[in-house]
Amino acid sequence: MLTVGIVLSLFNADVGIGASVRIPFTESNVTLAGGIGAKSQLVDSLPGYTKGRLGGNQNFYNSSATLTIGPAEGAAMFIIGKQDDAPAVDLHLVVR
Repeated sequence: MLTVGIVLSLFNADVGIGASVRIPFTESNVTLAGGIGAKSQLVDSLPGYTKGRLGGNQNFYNSSATLTIGPAEGAAMFIIGKQDDAPAVDLHLVVR
């Protein structure tokens, strides 16, 4: 993955993927999202409803990790909690 991230960052590209499912009878979701690519735009490749949660602890459970090497960055997050604008079921894929 390190090599892929460095190659993507050379082309100023990134790949992001995320999946989210609503917990029945609540307004909370379970979300797993991650991305790899250019450091300057990696956060934009993650689903919109995860914005501001990378590295934050404002949910029941939020685990996130990032790895930065030069111009490349990789990030992953697992969130259980209320997420504004998150649909009941979502599969998010960005390649740019």
